[in-house]
Amino acid sequence: MLYLYGAGGHAKVVLETAEELNIPISGIIDEKIVVGTLFDYRIFVPGEVSFSQETLILSIGDNSARKQLAEKYEQKTFTSLVHPRAYVSRRAAIGAGSVVLAGVSINSSVIVGEHVIINTNSSVDHDCTIGDYVHIAPNACLAGNVTVGEGAFIGMGACVKQGIRIGKWAVIGAGSVVLTDVPDFSKFWGNPAKTGTRK
Repeated sequence: MLYLYGAGGHAKVVLETAEELNIPISGIIDEKIVVGTLFDYRIFVPGEVSFSQETLILSIGDNSARKQLAEKYEQKTFTSLVHPRAYVSRRAAIGAGSVVLAGVSINSSVIVGEHVIINTNSSVDHDCTIGDYVHIAPNACLAGNVTVGEGAFIGMGACVKQGIRIGKWAVIGAGSVVLTDVPDFSKFWGNPAKTGTRK
C-alpha cells in the first residue's frame, strides 16, 4: 500500500502512474490542501494517519519542498514509480522516491538520484548522472554524459548538450539550449542559454 504526500497538480500524475502500475493507494497526505478527496482518494492532514507500515512517495513538484519533506520523514520507506509506458534501460539506476513518467526515455548507464522527477516525454541519454531532488520538466532532452546537481530544475523543452555540468539548485528556463556548464545556484535561459538580466 502507498501514501502520496502532496495533493496538488503533480499528485494527479503520480497517482495515475501508481494506478497504471496496479499499486494500491491508501490515501494522500497534505498540510495545505484539504478538499476531502482527489480522484476519490481521501486526503489526510499530517498526523491523522501514521503510515508507519506503508510506503510513501512525495508527490510535490517543488524541489526544495521535496527535500525538506524527505529529510523530515527520512525514517519512512520511500518507493520509486516508473510509468509502464516509459523506457528505462536495465543498466540504469533509479533512486528511492523518484518518479519516471509516461513517454520518458532513460538510456544505458544513467544514474538517477533520490526524489527526482523525470517528467512526461523527457529524454535522458547514456551515462548521465542526475542528483537528488532534481526536476526534469516535460519534453526536456539531456544528451550523453550530462551531470545535473542536486535540486536543479531543467525547464520544459530545454536541450542540454553532451558532457555539460548543470550545477546544484540551478534553473534552466523552458526551451533553452545549454551549450556551456551552468554554475551552482544560477539561472540560465535562451538559445544559446546564458545568465543575466531577463528582458
